[in-house]
Amino acid sequence: MAHTRTASGWAAHDPSGVVAPYTFKRRENGPTDVTIKILYCGICHTDVHHVKNDWGSTMYPVVPGHEIVGIVTEIGGGVAGFEVGERVGVGCLAATCLDCEMCRDGQENYCDKVQFVYNGFFWDGTVTYGGYSDFIVADHRYVVRIPENLPLDAAAPLLCAGITVFAPMKDHGLLETPGMRLGVVGLGGLGHVAVKFGKSLGHHVAVISTSPSKEAEAKQKLGADDFILSSDPKQMMARARSMDLIVNTVSANHFIGPIMELLKPKGTMVLVGAPQKPLELPWQPLIFGKRVIKGSMIGSIKETQEMMDFCGKHNLTCDVEVVSTRRINEALQRLADNDVKYRFVIDIAGGIES
Repeated sequence: MAHTRTASGWAAHDPSGVVAPYTFKRRENGPTDVTIKILYCGICHTDVHHVKNDWGSTMYPVVPGHEIVGIVTEIGGGVAGFEVGERVGVGCLAATCLDCEMCRDGQENYCDKVQFVYNGFFWDGTVTYGGYSDFIVADHRYVVRIPENLPLDAAAPLLCAGITVFAPMKDHGLLETPGMRLGVVGLGGLGHVAVKFGKSLGHHVAVISTSPSKEAEAKQKLGADDFILSSDPKQMMARARSMDLIVNTVSANHFIGPIMELLKPKGTMVLVGAPQKPLELPWQPLIFGKRVIKGSMIGSIKETQEMMDFCGKHNLTCDVEVVSTRRINEALQRLADNDVKYRFVIDIAGGIES
């Protein structure tokens, strides 16, 4: 039997979604592993879905959390490039096959054997448990370094929210060609990071939202160039055929037909939100504009490190509300109610930075 060590965390045990203290086992640090003392962990909307079994795939008890930051405390003998005491992060990925076309092409997040950092299985068959816990043992190939100038609490959500919007921007040339016109649908945990990235890359950024109250936030707080109230047909028509790329971050059910009309001919909308019901896809704006609708899921580890380095260079982080471990359930409920600006982060270690 493999050697294990005891971890303390917070788990949901049934679809009520209530998270409670939980003691469980993690494997000992192996030859390719690093052990990380977790200092902060972001709360993602995916966590809400998993604790409530909204997607019908939850394996209880589930320890959520895939926006993990902390300090390396142990290194396996086969690990190069990490040091004890180093600031690191772990995102959504725990294991992939390492040998398929996607893995060889540096797109291991699309490996058909991908296993996630919680509610999945590691290579040895053990269940993966996430970052709502005091430490994690992770294969070093799925760990990234966090630049020294970024505060760890505000950097944590970059490991999911950040890379989720960075990857489609990279795919569509926004890292190389400034001056493009970017639309961001939704101004939540993902959307606010997309606005920051878009502006730092030198693009014209328009926020598309159903909430008039978001206009001041978008323009004054985040520096967006334009705000479009998607429920106002006049505003939507005035910006028709104006955008190169739209990143749609909305996870609520919504009709994308009018939003597609904002794209230039041959423009692309990338879906990164996860609505509970299938989207209705009208053919007219698709065919008459030669437009593309595609999806994107997080990013590879190489892309995640590139995103982290970009954030370090431009001093970019997420806008966060830090909560104590006693307030996890409150934060999960408020996130479900969209009552956060813009991302919750759990102070796992009680304010201990090292």
